Amino acid sequence: MAKGVSMYSGGYTGKILRINLTNKTSKEEPLPESVARDFIGGAGFAIKYLYDEVKAGTDPLGPDNKLIFATGPFTAAGVPCASRMSVAGKSPLTGAVGLALSGGQFPAEMKFAGWDAIIIEGRADKQVYVAITGNAVRFRDASHCWGTLTFDCQQIIKDELHDQNVRVCCIGPAGERLCKIAGIINERRAVGRKGLGAVMGSKNLKAIAIRGTEPVCIASEEKYKKYRSALLKAFKESPVLYPEFAQHGTPMVVEVTGAMGIMSAKNWSETGLFVPHGLALESQTSRKIGKEHCHDCPVGCSQMKMARTGAYAGILSEGPDFETIYAFGSNNGIDNIDAVIAADRLADELGIDSVSAGVTIGFAMECFEKGILTLQDADGIDLRFGNDDAMMKVLRKMAFRDGIGDLLADGSLAAAKKIGKGTEKFAIQVKGLELAGYDVRGAKAHGLNYATAYTGADHCKGYAFQEIFGVPVPYQVDRLAIEGKGKLTVWNQDIQAATCDCAPMCKFLLDMAVPQIACQNTADLMDAITGLPFTPAEVMKVGERLTNLARAFNVREGFSRVDDTLPERLMTEPLKGGASKGQLISRDDLDTMLDEYYAERGWDIKTGVPTRAKLAELRLEYVADELKL
Repeated sequence: MAKGVSMYSGGYTGKILRINLTNKTSKEEPLPESVARDFIGGAGFAIKYLYDEVKAGTDPLGPDNKLIFATGPFTAAGVPCASRMSVAGKSPLTGAVGLALSGGQFPAEMKFAGWDAIIIEGRADKQVYVAITGNAVRFRDASHCWGTLTFDCQQIIKDELHDQNVRVCCIGPAGERLCKIAGIINERRAVGRKGLGAVMGSKNLKAIAIRGTEPVCIASEEKYKKYRSALLKAFKESPVLYPEFAQHGTPMVVEVTGAMGIMSAKNWSETGLFVPHGLALESQTSRKIGKEHCHDCPVGCSQMKMARTGAYAGILSEGPDFETIYAFGSNNGIDNIDAVIAADRLADELGIDSVSAGVTIGFAMECFEKGILTLQDADGIDLRFGNDDAMMKVLRKMAFRDGIGDLLADGSLAAAKKIGKGTEKFAIQVKGLELAGYDVRGAKAHGLNYATAYTGADHCKGYAFQEIFGVPVPYQVDRLAIEGKGKLTVWNQDIQAATCDCAPMCKFLLDMAVPQIACQNTADLMDAITGLPFTPAEVMKVGERLTNLARAFNVREGFSRVDDTLPERLMTEPLKGGASKGQLISRDDLDTMLDEYYAERGWDIKTGVPTRAKLAELRLEYVADELKL
């Protein structure tokens, strides 16, 4: 525990590692007590430091942007499903807060190495990777592994460090070429969205390798055992978690959204009409060969699948998850699980976000079918919906910025702006971030979340599990209704921000298993692990504080109510078939929901800007001062 840290007695290491790549130095800083109390950890720490240290107008791909890795007090403390970390920087894709979470083993190893957060700043003058062993930080030449695929890079570094147990996160060719949809690959897991891989590449940082041996302290072992048992009991009693989620992982959502008529298809133009039988659970299960667990996870939702047929036979991937099945499958008119498995593996090796990549390719396919992109524009590739070979070729081209790949490498909005000809109308994005795989015309709170989430169209910020799974918490809802969705979205965003993003814990477990007791469990475990007394209301307030601080970052960058919108297609074209046929979210519908949402948040209804009174209530007066509210 760092000197001077007395408020908490477990959970935290009390230390932050600051790495400056420009001058190749590192230093240890204490974790302030006030930051632990107000933000808990994870996304809270990451966005707090992002707001305070990355000034307005900073170039996301310049040396003044920062890349912040943050764990939480539950990470590596034995809490099930809590081997999670948040990674944040100013997004080169959106210009807003860029935040992504990842599981696996790296987060726990980071905590074992003694760090609550790692702040990467500056830019190296040549290609490097950083090797961290406890308090020791080494800057190593990465020129020999620059250009490698991510899995190969990890193995090269493990061999070079003579330690096969070192944990490595790295970028691939997409991040090196500053593709604005590049991700960071952590073992076989992805810090996938918002272009953070490009931020890492802009710093000439190929990888971070980390190794630790120090256990995490627990403030009260007696309380911890009690509260951990209560959490496991809630998991096991869930009607969804163990019978379905543990067996199939997120791919089970293919069946759920298909039945609801909201599994998006062909760039969101044929949702409900295109029924992908070849992506169904039966096809997926026939490819399953095992499962992977994050550190201390009893569920093991990650599925190992191997393609069985055709040109893709023998390709193995840890996944694909539901979002990847949508993005590379139904969204591109592809009904072949083997092609999706292969695309998932390729995206991870290239270090590119599978969701944004798949949705952007779907956008290009629609442009091709409408005659806006020609065969010559597409480098001779027959870029029609359903052509999985074309998808694979374009995916690789995107990572290497080759030909048409260069046009698409920065996402669908950037491509639409270059192409023109009205294509922005069917670029499926919000604030530049491509939509995840739920056609929100048939799930209205989910749609409002896409419009208002501080990262863009991000299902992980306020997932409306009430609409998707029928969970009656905090109350039963009609997924097609407009009324009450502002209030519900605020609740979803804040509870998930606190319990999932800050603690942090796996979001899907809380969505489907224990939302009704999530704040109580988080408060109890905070008390047991850290010694910090929290009430459920205080936990919820952490989520609200985080959401407001992230909103303030975006406001400082020029975002306002006008940016809280949805793609034109979703507001003007009703769903053509399926169980949600005829549904859309009109401009008037969205405005009604936004008014309720802003009122519930205590923000200015006309601008969507947090008020001074709200920021003061959340102990963010300095933010109100900076914004001149």
